Amino acid sequence: MTDNTLTIREMCDTYDVTPRTLRFYESKELLFPIREGQKRLFTKRDRARLKLILRGKRFGFSLEQIRQLLDLYDVGDQQQVQLERTYELARERLADMELQRDELNQAIDDLKEQLKWGEKIIASSKQAKKAAE
Repeated sequence: MTDNTLTIREMCDTYDVTPRTLRFYESKELLFPIREGQKRLFTKRDRARLKLILRGKRFGFSLEQIRQLLDLYDVGDQQQVQLERTYELARERLADMELQRDELNQAIDDLKEQLKWGEKIIASSKQAKKAAE
């Protein structure tokens, strides 16, 4: 490793990803490591891009959305368009996540009610069995 580059193993250790993941992102043209024969050397730019990719994936953005946002970095407007588009996508994703959370909370509440009903049925059938004995 130099101050400016990391090997694939160092990237894996630093960002808790697999070599396969890094090769996949490279094949999708999201990362652009320097190639020295079979060796890949990742620059500071690659590391910054990987951080954004991992954060985007964590928030549920598609790889295509992440690619579009990363590509906007080079527009030359001090990242204004990139920031605005990222903000817009993040607001949409947050709304989707909140809707999913609300639906999940409703499903949890419904399941809890069904479990209470099941407990009552089981308890009453046990009592009926005891009474019949």
